[in-house]
Amino acid sequence: MLCYHTSEMSCPYFEPLEPHPRADGATGAMLPLGGVWAGTCHADPQQIVNPDDSVLHRLCNIGYARGVCPRFPSADAGPDAARFTLNQDDGASLRMYYVLERDHRPFAHGAIEFALAGSAFTTAPTGEFTGRQAAAYAASYLQRKSRS
Repeated sequence: MLCYHTSEMSCPYFEPLEPHPRADGATGAMLPLGGVWAGTCHADPQQIVNPDDSVLHRLCNIGYARGVCPRFPSADAGPDAARFTLNQDDGASLRMYYVLERDHRPFAHGAIEFALAGSAFTTAPTGEFTGRQAAAYAASYLQRKSRS
């Protein structure tokens, strides 16, 4: 089964830990991680925080927080958003593509593959939080698929 779905962006410092309890499945599917996720901000590794709901949705789950979020490192030369796209679900694995962006322009990209047996990447994206976000995106997709 081929499936093409492009999402918005999530903040590259956001670690999604669990689906947000008030997540809306229908509109959440279009969000960067396939739904609203609760998690932690790692913009300052010495001070990891749980963002409040207004920041969590608007900046952590959506991204492009540079210059808007006081926690986003202003001197960071890296990306400020991550995008994931599912391009194939063959029943054994999910083939996805990711794009990291900076200032709304491509910064880095790559193909990734998530094996359904074992729920693990056979090909993972570069970067700790990009991998965790890709896993959250896969989990959101699989949750929606199981409901339908």
